[in-house]
Amino acid sequence: MGASVSRAIRNVNLESRAEREISKMKPSPAPRHPSTKSLLQEQMSRYPEIKGEIARKDDKLLSLLKDVYVDSKDPVSSVQVKDAGTRQEPKEFRLAKGRDFNMMNIKNIPKGKISIVEALTLLSNHKLYPETWTAEKIAEEYYLEQKDVKSLLKYFVTFEVKVIPPEDKKAIPSK
Repeated sequence: MGASVSRAIRNVNLESRAEREISKMKPSPAPRHPSTKSLLQEQMSRYPEIKGEIARKDDKLLSLLKDVYVDSKDPVSSVQVKDAGTRQEPKEFRLAKGRDFNMMNIKNIPKGKISIVEALTLLSNHKLYPETWTAEKIAEEYYLEQKDVKSLLKYFVTFEVKVIPPEDKKAIPSK
């Protein structure tokens, strides 16, 4: 409803407004600076043929301009070219391991990727049993690259609570 109202307002008196714009005087050149005005008059008086050159139309240039033809086409988007050119191969999937939390109904996971639950599981397993759950074993178990697993174990830790005992004796003991 709003579009039709705005269209009606936009098109009110359209022909007369267009006629008024067309009938306006064409823009005049910008005024020259007073210091250059005297220099231009001096050059025109010294070389009167310049005035004729400025007003003359060059037929050769006009004919060359008529021969120019520009044909423009929209560029083909890269997405269409990519889809047409290469077809993605189906990814290899694996079943999710350790469905303890069952937070999300994930049917299968692409090889080389892990879910949040699996990431938390492997981090806690590595923290509790670092001799058993080495980076090599985790990479083999979850079909990951070994360098990615090493980075994961180095830079990510699971949530842990540390209780720091109070230093002064006046602190209230926890129950």
